[in-house]
Amino acid sequence: MLIVDEEQRFGVLHKERIKKLKESIDSLTLTATPIPRTLHMSLIGVRDLSVINTPPEDRFPIATYICRREDKVMAETIRRELDREGQIFFVHNRVRSIQKVARDLNRLFPQARIGIAHGQMAEEQLEDIMIDFLEKKYDILVCTTIIEIGLDIPNVNTIIIDDAHKFGLSQLYQLRGRVGRTDRRAYAYFLYPSYRSISDTAKKRLQAIKEFSELGSGFKLAMRDLEIRGAGNLLGKEQHGSVGDVGFNLYCRLLEEAIKELREEEEGKEKKEDITPVIDIKIDAYIPGGYISDLKQRVLIYKKLAEIKDLEDLERVKEELRDRYGIYPQELRDLLEIIYLKIFLRKLGIGSLVVKENKLI
Repeated sequence: MLIVDEEQRFGVLHKERIKKLKESIDSLTLTATPIPRTLHMSLIGVRDLSVINTPPEDRFPIATYICRREDKVMAETIRRELDREGQIFFVHNRVRSIQKVARDLNRLFPQARIGIAHGQMAEEQLEDIMIDFLEKKYDILVCTTIIEIGLDIPNVNTIIIDDAHKFGLSQLYQLRGRVGRTDRRAYAYFLYPSYRSISDTAKKRLQAIKEFSELGSGFKLAMRDLEIRGAGNLLGKEQHGSVGDVGFNLYCRLLEEAIKELREEEEGKEKKEDITPVIDIKIDAYIPGGYISDLKQRVLIYKKLAEIKDLEDLERVKEELRDRYGIYPQELRDLLEIIYLKIFLRKLGIGSLVVKENKLI
């Protein structure tokens, strides 16, 4: 049996290479925030999923703030934690400028004892720094993401993450989890340079980490990550039917077809040609959050749409949508039209349809 802890830190190739060491191996993966690919495999039934929603006893949700990087914000945050004799993680993930950040903090708080920790240090030096911090010889630890996993220091109850817009959702969630590990109220501050200067995707990540701050919210956060990054971008706003955008869903459909063909061969049946049309139309075709606000329900509807094979299936899903959520917005109407077009193309035996510069290809 293969057990992979902190699964989000492993790539697909790493896990598959381990599996190949022995055939027919059972695997169990553990993670607080499943990566989109793994989560999607669970949603479509390729893998079984168990969710532990119960947090440890006597824990409080971590107070989460998204702030522009300003000395005033950092000063107030650090002063409050020092006043209650606590310690602070200050995460700055660039080694070449980490010394400057430590000096800036020392300028703001001359009385604070500040340590520095990063992965390019000698092993013994890094170990000494971490032990000293654990023994409260430092008030603030300026560090890279080496603290992301495995640390449990009860006296550290404030974490400040610099340039938070550059981190993935899983990393942000893991870093926030380094504090609040006792019955003491903990705080997490995610700093960005300027709201206008960060990408729309980064804004969505920061909004998500603030929205899902309750205990045991890792699964919900992973669902939002799936929506933001997409399993092949199926759930993103840019979904418009091309093979690059369909991604993992197309893979699953092809996998299903391959299994079906193998079974037909085993049973001696004649193999039938089944075309999966690829459509590339540059329009916004997706389910807006304002139409179906619940993320889990939205993902389930996407799953139903991905499984549609004929007009009867399409009409059934359309009727369900009208029944439960009302009149379709334009974006969803466009998505349903694309699905209708795929069914039509499949019947005609047409493999692709591309609209480029107002021309049909």
